[in-house]
Amino acid sequence: MTDSAQIPSVTDRAKPVAAGGAVVGIHFLRETAVLVLGEESLLLVAPDGAEQRVAVHAGGILSVAADGARILTGGDDGHVVATNQKGEHEAIATDAKHRWIDRVAFGPDGAIGWSAGKQAFVRTGKGEVKSLDLPSSAGGLAFAPKGLRLAIAHYAGVSLWFPNAQAAPEVLSWKGSHLDVLFSPDGKFLVTAMQEPTLHGWRLMDGKDMRMSGYSGKVSSMAFTAGGKWLATSGSEQLILWPFGSKDGPMGKQPRMVAPYEKRVVAVACHPKQEIVASGFEDGLVMLARIDDGAEILARRPGAAPISALAWNFDGSKLAFGTEDGEAGIVDLS
Repeated sequence: MTDSAQIPSVTDRAKPVAAGGAVVGIHFLRETAVLVLGEESLLLVAPDGAEQRVAVHAGGILSVAADGARILTGGDDGHVVATNQKGEHEAIATDAKHRWIDRVAFGPDGAIGWSAGKQAFVRTGKGEVKSLDLPSSAGGLAFAPKGLRLAIAHYAGVSLWFPNAQAAPEVLSWKGSHLDVLFSPDGKFLVTAMQEPTLHGWRLMDGKDMRMSGYSGKVSSMAFTAGGKWLATSGSEQLILWPFGSKDGPMGKQPRMVAPYEKRVVAVACHPKQEIVASGFEDGLVMLARIDDGAEILARRPGAAPISALAWNFDGSKLAFGTEDGEAGIVDLS
C-alpha cells in the first residue's frame, strides 16, 4: 500500500452508524444491514437508514452465523436465537445445562448446528436434534456445501460428522488447538485456523494435509472469494491469498500478497461476485483490493479501534464495517 493519500477513496460514501457497543459480527439480510453487538442486541439498519435495536439475548453474544434470510446467534444465556429481517426472533434451541453457546452454523435444508461445552448439536430441517461428544470444546463449526455433514474444529484436529449416520465421525488429526474451520466452496478442501499463527488444511479426497504458515499473528478471519479460487485471510501486514484453483489447492504453492500496510489485517470479507476483498486493519482502516492487479481503494481511514467485522450485501454494492469500540458504517459503492 502506498501512502493512503495517493489511493482512490470512497470514504465520503460511508454513512456512519452509532452501534453503541462492540460490533462482533455484521451480515446483510437482503438490503438490511444487521450489526451484532457484543451484549444482548442486534442493530438492524434499513436501506433508508432507519434503525431498529432488538434485544435477543440476556447477556453476551458469543457466536453468529447467517444464511441471507436469518441471523443465528448463540449467547452466554444458553440460547440459540434466529432473527429475521423484521427483527422478529425466536429461541430455537436452549442448552439443558444452561452452558454458553460457543459456536453456531447454518446448514442445508433448514439445518442448524451449535456447540456447548464438549458437545456439538445439529437440528435437522425436520426438527430432529442429534448430539456428538467431543474431545474438547469446539473451536469452530462448518457445514459441507453438499449433504448434511458438519466439520467441528477442536483440540488436535477436526471431526467430520454425519448426524444422520450411526457411524463414528471421521477425525482429521493435527496437533494443536484449532479455533475455526471452513470448507472450500467445492467441498474438496477443509481449512482450520489455529491458536498458533498458522492455518492447516486437508484435501478431503485422500486426507493429505497441508501447512499454511508465514503469518505474523493469529488468523482471526478467513473467507473464500467468489468461485472459490482464493482463500483470503487476516493475520499479517498484508492480505494473504492462498490459491485453491487447482486439484492440489495451495500444496507446494506460495500465497499471493496484496494491500501491504504497516498494521495487521484483522478482518476480511470477499465480494460476492468479483475477485475483490475488503480488508480491515488493527488501526481501523478498511481497504478494498482487486486480486488480479492489486489495485486498491480506501474505504475507511484509520480510527480509534480495530475493525472487528466486515460484510458485503448480496450484489456487492454496499460494504458494512464495525469496530471494537462501537463505530460502524455502510459504504455505498453503487
